[in-house]
Amino acid sequence: MKRRDFLKASAASLVMLQCPTVFAFNPVAQTKTKKVIWVMLRGALDPLHTLFPIGDPDFAGYRQSVVQPIQKSLLTLDHQFSLHPDLAFLHQLYERKEMTPVVAVASGYRKRSHFDGQDQLESGLDHTQHENGWLARALNQYRGNGVAVARTVPIALRGATNDVDTWFPSSFPEADEDTLARLADMYEGDTHLAGLLEQAIEQTENPNMQMKETRRPKFPFLAQRCGELLRNEQNTSCGMLEMGGWDTHNNMSKRLSRQFSLLDEGLKNIRTELGDTWQDTLIVISSEFGRTVKLNGTGGSDHGTGGVMFFAGGAVRKLGGKLQGGQVMGTWPGLHEDQLFEKRDLMPTTDIRFWLAEALMSHWRLSPSQIKAIFPDI
Repeated sequence: MKRRDFLKASAASLVMLQCPTVFAFNPVAQTKTKKVIWVMLRGALDPLHTLFPIGDPDFAGYRQSVVQPIQKSLLTLDHQFSLHPDLAFLHQLYERKEMTPVVAVASGYRKRSHFDGQDQLESGLDHTQHENGWLARALNQYRGNGVAVARTVPIALRGATNDVDTWFPSSFPEADEDTLARLADMYEGDTHLAGLLEQAIEQTENPNMQMKETRRPKFPFLAQRCGELLRNEQNTSCGMLEMGGWDTHNNMSKRLSRQFSLLDEGLKNIRTELGDTWQDTLIVISSEFGRTVKLNGTGGSDHGTGGVMFFAGGAVRKLGGKLQGGQVMGTWPGLHEDQLFEKRDLMPTTDIRFWLAEALMSHWRLSPSQIKAIFPDI
């Protein structure tokens, strides 16, 4: 490679990496209008401090110390369940029949390792395959493209036959004006590269595309970008977001309040960015497993089993079947000691994959045989 060509390529990479959305997604033959967004909560969300089973007679005995301070602020869903007060937007969606929670769910995993549990949840199989994710298999059946708001492709999106791209804010330093001027001069005779450079400069100058507060992006910012990507890329059928910080072994009340505020703001940002696309979007929120019913000695809870998941989005109103917006779904097992899993955890009564299958069958109009190809173990 000639020195001039090398400099052109290197300098171009620097500018393009500052704005990852420059690279357009390859379209498929048919426009796919129905979107799916999976929000994976890494660290094991505490289900009983998210969706409070206030109608269970045994609940107060386990959790009164953390419930009492916020009891008057809980957001009522029905006679048995209330939502954490920092999930106000999620509650609004519930009232509009655009959200439904599912109680007492779990993947096929029954141990308590974060890494193994997350991998199995992403794989969607009884035995984890690290290059074969459930969301990729779903895309293969729907014949759509996907994007992960992550530095690398997560397990859930590995194995897709169509395009799966990644987007994440760059940590590269900004190119100065002199570098940009030199690049423009180099690209003067190349309309394709000149166009990409111009697009990159426009996006880096756009205040909505800039990281104003920190180089370590928070969930609301990433969620906003995910919504923007799905709105602008008609042939991108699904997106995956990740949010860490849910491993609350101590000081759970304060930490989850902060986490819920970020999650709620992120979901609101997705709604805003999607615009009319919201009506055809299904959001899935889930975590690798639940947490212990009884609190530990440091104001937190430990790794458990049964958890909670949520479906949200304008598409929830159209799902029907076993998923009804504005209702709490699933089978509640009870919290008496003899009803707990191994006498410590919320007993899972349904498989997460069952609910995912129901949602995909309705939202993407997939057949039973296609669902079997996605989740062969259920």
